[in-house]
Amino acid sequence: MNKFVKAMIASLTVVSMVGCSNNTTAETSTPEATAAPDVKSEGVMTYDEYVAAAVDSEVIVETYVQAKQSWWEDNGVGKATLYTQDQDGAYFIYDLPISEEDYNKLEEGTKIKVTGYKAEWSGEVEIIDGTYEILDGNWIAEPLDVTDLLADEEELIKHQNEKVTFTGMTVEASDNGEAFTYNWDGSGTQGDDVYFNVSKDGNTYSFLVESYLCDSESDVYKAAESLEVGDTIDMEGYLYWYEGVNPHITSISVK
Repeated sequence: MNKFVKAMIASLTVVSMVGCSNNTTAETSTPEATAAPDVKSEGVMTYDEYVAAAVDSEVIVETYVQAKQSWWEDNGVGKATLYTQDQDGAYFIYDLPISEEDYNKLEEGTKIKVTGYKAEWSGEVEIIDGTYEILDGNWIAEPLDVTDLLADEEELIKHQNEKVTFTGMTVEASDNGEAFTYNWDGSGTQGDDVYFNVSKDGNTYSFLVESYLCDSESDVYKAAESLEVGDTIDMEGYLYWYEGVNPHITSISVK
């Protein structure tokens, strides 16, 4: 997802967002999954078929909204980026043209059908240039604990874009010596993405609070700003990928 290009071509209009769990002092809560999703409609891909599809090919999926980035306008066209999932895997829907009215209908668990094109950007697989239908049905995924998979990228990437948890990780210093930076290189200010490093079993990873998903008023954003080097934390978020694992975090618990 080329956020920097998007920021250059349009101004961001923030509205209500799904997915920013706010927990800074207690253990990360895990919501129960609802009833199993429906069988796919005729002509709709299974997740395995989606994975096997070539980049740039047309894909058709039925999936369930788990979270959404803020709605914005690009030359008068409303757009939003969605984190979605079914019982078999996740689909990152990037810059979907959508009216603000329909965007507001997309609550956690809402079922949608998306027709678009499979794309890949720096390791992140996504659906672009999409159209959508809002369908009957509701399902919320239960987060998967992938902490033990962090050192096994081949297995970890199989869960790309899924709702996940990380437990017992240690906050490490960023390049500036602090516990976090605004933007990946420290070039930002409050309101931009918050990046922080965490380690497990001797390996260090870059995580972030994506400001389009959880803005500076959210508790998780403030929790990231309050981190201290050496803190042990549990987290929940979405297994985004950028030249390696780069999760978008929606909940932080300091232990």
